[in-house]
Formats: sequence, C-alpha cells, structure tokens
Amino acid sequence: MWFVYILKCSDNTFYTGCTSDLEDRLRRNSKGENLYTKDRLPIILVYYSAFQNKYKAYEFEKYLKSGSGKAFARKRFL
Repeated sequence: MWFVYILKCSDNTFYTGCTSDLEDRLRRNSKGENLYTKDRLPIILVYYSAFQNKYKAYEFEKYLKSGSGKAFARKRFL
C-alpha cells in the first residue's frame, strides 16, 4: 500500500507527503528528520489516504500540492 498524508505543523502550516510506510514516515517527521517539519514540531496527522497503486498515490500527492488541490484539501479534510 502507498499512503498520501497531510501533517499540520506547530506554525499552522501543512506538509503533504507520500510513502509506502506511514508509521515510519510519521516517526521520522516527529523526530525532526525531515527538513520542512524539523523546525515546526510538534506535528499532527490530519489526513491520510491509502492507494494500491504507487503512481496513483504520487499523482494525488502532486494534485494536493497544486493550488486547486490545496483548496480541495482545506474544504474536505482540514
């Protein structure tokens, strides 16, 4: 399975990512091993979605990072 996820950071910004191991990625983000979240701890998982197809997951992540995707996420998930 592949996961697309959105994290809310302590400065009220959001980080969107894609991974095949959600637990490990959340652990690493929480430890500050990610450049973006490192100075924005603590983080909260606010949304995730599972995909069987890696490419569909990356396409959805790319969409969520676009202008219309951010608006969609704010309206539906956040």
